[in-house]
Amino acid sequence: MEEAKYAPWTEKYRPARVSEIVGQAEIVERLGAYVREKNMPNLLFAGPAGVGKTTAAIALARELYGEGYKESFLELNASDERGIDIVRGKIKDFARSVPIADVPFKIIFLDEADALTPEAQNALRRTMEMYAGVTRFILSCNYSSKIIEPIQSRCAMFRFTQLKSEDIEKMVLHISKAEGIHLPKEAVDALIEVGEGDMRKTINLLQSASLHSKKITEKQIYGLAAKAKPKEISEIIEKAYAGEFSEARKMLEKVMVNYGMSGQDALDQIYSEVVKMNIPDAVKVRLVDRIGEYNFRLSEGADERIQITALLAQISLEGRMKGGD
Repeated sequence: MEEAKYAPWTEKYRPARVSEIVGQAEIVERLGAYVREKNMPNLLFAGPAGVGKTTAAIALARELYGEGYKESFLELNASDERGIDIVRGKIKDFARSVPIADVPFKIIFLDEADALTPEAQNALRRTMEMYAGVTRFILSCNYSSKIIEPIQSRCAMFRFTQLKSEDIEKMVLHISKAEGIHLPKEAVDALIEVGEGDMRKTINLLQSASLHSKKITEKQIYGLAAKAKPKEISEIIEKAYAGEFSEARKMLEKVMVNYGMSGQDALDQIYSEVVKMNIPDAVKVRLVDRIGEYNFRLSEGADERIQITALLAQISLEGRMKGGD
């Protein structure tokens, strides 16, 4: 019966295994040991978004419990249900029930656990103590500093790192091959640039682009992400620094319209390119300081176009000072 139920699954869509998690070699090794021994402590997964924390938790549960893993695995998103009632209700009810699998414990996975209130975290600490014999907890967060110390001390810490470009490229090419998508090198580079080490964001962009065409272009990727090509932003900054302020302003306005960029999007990309520029560090420091100032102004509700144009003016002034004008 079980074989018939899962027969439609192909190799392309089968669930991930712990050993297949990319970019986290040390974590894969440690989780693999837990699977082999069918025993584990409470775990705390910390790291940036889209690097495999949730995937690792689900893959671990699938390998421990098999396809019926949902009977012994409770997944909750703490950012949706963050108060003390969720700890006293769903979590406590599941934690105290007896496991029915051949593994002697159940798993409760709390995603985005750093969103739990301090009161809820203190209640969770007590629950973790009371039901340690039959339940293990996996907590996932972006910032481990937001998890109270008593909970941290009860968990084995796993720090997930930002994914490398080659890891993302490997996965993107694997998906494109499985889905019959034509993905040239420049489009892959665009996905890596826009994804910023976030595998989930990268795959979502790839999926969105594939809905329009099976032949994906670099322009599509940047358009969907509301980002300009780095080269275009770099040219705008170089024009402004060379004293061609009016031309730089026209180019920036055109880019913002073409890609549907907000002022904050443009500011973020200008910052990324300024720090890469081949200019004296003293000039770079002043420009980054000004970018920070304009970022604050935008967050306070200032007009986007005026502030971005003013930043270009500051870049032009720095260029003129270099020339001695």
